[in-house]
Amino acid sequence: MQVTLMNGKIHRASVTQVDLHYEGSISIDRTLLDAAGFLINERVEIYDVETGVRFATYVIEALEGSGTIGLNRAAARLAMTGDKVIIVAYASFDAAEARAFKPRVVLVDRENRISPT
Repeated sequence: MQVTLMNGKIHRASVTQVDLHYEGSISIDRTLLDAAGFLINERVEIYDVETGVRFATYVIEALEGSGTIGLNRAAARLAMTGDKVIIVAYASFDAAEARAFKPRVVLVDRENRISPT
């Protein structure tokens, strides 16, 4: 049997830009990608804390240390600059793996810098 668990999460990041004409779906600062364990082109779920909108898209890399959380193309219509979002990637595990697995949770401050709490 396989179960699906949260693999990684960036919690309450601020959307820094929206661009209907940019290639890609969500641009995430390289520092945050690495901390959350996200891969380029990986499917992620986005939960907009402000509006309750939930949608899926794929990851592209933004400049390391930039604090960028950018929604692009169709995703740009689903949130506004300044909205707080939760970005989550999921993975499938067998029962033994699932019991031992610990997800990566990245908390950020107002500038999307990694915060200890």
